Amino acid sequence: MTLTSGRAPVTGKRVQLMATCLCDAFHDDVAAATVEVLEHLGCEVAFPEGQTCCGQPAFNGGDWDSSRRVVRHTVRTFSGDDPVVVPSGSCAAMLFHGAALEFEHEPDLGAVQGLGRRTWELGDYIVNGLGVRSWPGRLDAAIALHRSCHTRGTGSSEAVALLLASIDGVRLVEIGEAEQCCGFGGTFSVGFPHISAAMGDLKLDHVRAVRPDLLVSGDTGCLMHLSGLAAREGIKLRTMHFAQVLRDALRKRG
Repeated sequence: MTLTSGRAPVTGKRVQLMATCLCDAFHDDVAAATVEVLEHLGCEVAFPEGQTCCGQPAFNGGDWDSSRRVVRHTVRTFSGDDPVVVPSGSCAAMLFHGAALEFEHEPDLGAVQGLGRRTWELGDYIVNGLGVRSWPGRLDAAIALHRSCHTRGTGSSEAVALLLASIDGVRLVEIGEAEQCCGFGGTFSVGFPHISAAMGDLKLDHVRAVRPDLLVSGDTGCLMHLSGLAAREGIKLRTMHFAQVLRDALRKRG
C-alpha cells in the first residue's frame, strides 16, 4: 500500500513549513536547515505562526477526541493550496494517513483529506515533488540511514537515501534490520519504557556493527531516542537529521 497515493501535484515553489513540536522544543536547527535547503531549491517558505502539533501523540494514545481538536486547528492554520512540507516522516504520515482514519465518520473529513493531499515529508517533496535527483556539495562521512517505521509505504526513505548517496564524499553503509522500529514511538516510550529501551538497544547494536561516522534519519524523535540511549550507555554516537546533512554539504561547496 502506498500511503501517499492521490497526492496533489506540485505546481509551484511556495510552501508552508510545519516545523513540528520536536523541532520547536529540542531541534530548532533542523527547522533552520530545512528552510535553508528549501530556499536553495528556489522555494518561498511561509511559516504559519499559529501552528502547534500534528495531533499524533493523542492519536497514538487512543485519545482521538483530543487529537481531532488538534488536527482541526492544523487544518485551519495551514489553509490554502500550497504544499505543506514537514521535516518528519512521522508527522507527515499522521496528516495524510492517521488523521484520515480518525475523521472517517466526521463531517469535516474532506477538509482533513485535503490537507493530507498537500502534505509532504521533506525528502519526499524534494525528490518526488520537485524532481531533484542529486545534491551538490561535499561531506566526507560514512552514514548509516535509519528508515523510521512511519515512513513505510511512502517514498521518503528511498528519497533520502538517493539524496545522501549523491553527495560527494558520502558513503552509505547499510545496517541490519534497517526498517526495524527504534522503540521511540512517541507516547509508547513513556508508557512502555523498558520495551522501548530494549528495542532501541537492538537498533544501536546494528548501528555499532557498521561503525558509521553519522547516524542519520528523517525523524528527530528517533534520533533523540537513540542518542539518549547511547549517551546513557557511554556510547559515542553522532546523529543528524538529513536536512542538516544537506545544509552542511551545501556550505562545503568549492
